[in-house]
Amino acid sequence: MADQPPRSFANSEAAYLKARQLMPGGVSSPVRAYKAVGGTPIFIKEASGCNLTDLDGNKYIDYVASYGPLIAGHANEQVEAALAKAIGRGTSFGAPTEGETALAGAIAAALPSVEMLRFVNSGTEATMSAVRLARAATGRDLIVKCIGCYHGHADSMLVQAGSGALTMGTPSSPGVPQSITQNTILIHYNDIDSAKEAFAKHEGQIAAIIIEPVAGNMGVVPPRADYLSQLRELCTAGATLLIFDEVMTGFRVGWNGAQGLYNIQPDLTCLGKVIGGGLPVGAYGGSRKLMELVSPAGAVYQAGTLSGNPLAMAAGLATLDILKEPASYTRLEERSQQLANGLANEAKETRIPLAINRVGSMLTPFFVRKAGQSVNNYADATECDTERYARFFHLMLNEGIFLPPSQFEAWFVGLEHDEEAIGQTIRAARRAFDLLNKQAETK
Repeated sequence: MADQPPRSFANSEAAYLKARQLMPGGVSSPVRAYKAVGGTPIFIKEASGCNLTDLDGNKYIDYVASYGPLIAGHANEQVEAALAKAIGRGTSFGAPTEGETALAGAIAAALPSVEMLRFVNSGTEATMSAVRLARAATGRDLIVKCIGCYHGHADSMLVQAGSGALTMGTPSSPGVPQSITQNTILIHYNDIDSAKEAFAKHEGQIAAIIIEPVAGNMGVVPPRADYLSQLRELCTAGATLLIFDEVMTGFRVGWNGAQGLYNIQPDLTCLGKVIGGGLPVGAYGGSRKLMELVSPAGAVYQAGTLSGNPLAMAAGLATLDILKEPASYTRLEERSQQLANGLANEAKETRIPLAINRVGSMLTPFFVRKAGQSVNNYADATECDTERYARFFHLMLNEGIFLPPSQFEAWFVGLEHDEEAIGQTIRAARRAFDLLNKQAETK
């Protein structure tokens, strides 16, 4: 197979130099700066369906999908029509609209654990608010989170592991006070014994466990069998709230989210991404009893000038209208399985050690060190060959495949990824695997 000639990124490079003068690292979110893979980030000019076009005219099949929201594809006609209609009526009012009620109703109908919800502007706001509500509802301060699970950049969630699984969290960012993170306890994902130890050590003190039911921020890592149900039992016995961070999985892994997929009912659910159809949005919800503790119904304060923004509500509702069609998740499952199987087959043929984790239309190919290795938690993920992933990323970029610029991110398949797009991706991966082997031979 002939090597692909290198693409030109001159316009993106010029744009990046300019951006770095005005924004930290030249980006609005760190992973976009390509620190994990090296090189200069490409700047996107436009997109349609499952394709992106950068400032230099290079075209790509997109598996980033704005990190999950664009499940219906870029510039979807139905979403665009809803936005055009909404924007003609105004962009923001600082007052209630029927669009909020409509979207809230659609979400509540899909998620049995959610009777009421509050819209916010981001996943970080959703998790931060849910944690505050849990503390108020229980009268307790301690929060349990899993190492490697990401719940936004609120101070109490930005913690890393100490010397052991039950070590109180230490800040993983300057500017985060130790006095805040000392109330966050870290446990290992997929390790129920770790959770049991935390409950035994801090009996009667834990307000909530917050968890990604399917980890997506260490790469995709599914829960072990019975892990989520055991957490549910543990929380119920300890009068502790179980918070599912479904910002990524909500309406992505299925119409009823991960909680429907695994038949687990959390006390609180955090949402974002898909429910905004590509516009900034977040939400948190649960039982009527819990949610009526939130102001103005109750005393737990949380507010936002742009919360329930009419444009985000319109785009979200249009996206959910597309997804509720019976064929939507069937098509997502078929395409995602086709991609995972194709990558696995090509990796096997070329003897590239690859562990592919997939749940619904989320997947991550992990470049493990040896064939047969699996990735079940953060420790497994961080043992992967990130240098090889970085080389793979750039080889695929040159092939016209846009992947997340980090080994520890999910790939997202959408409704616009047809068989040709998936096939083209698999063929590009085969050429990339062959080149990785050639590079290894010349070392």
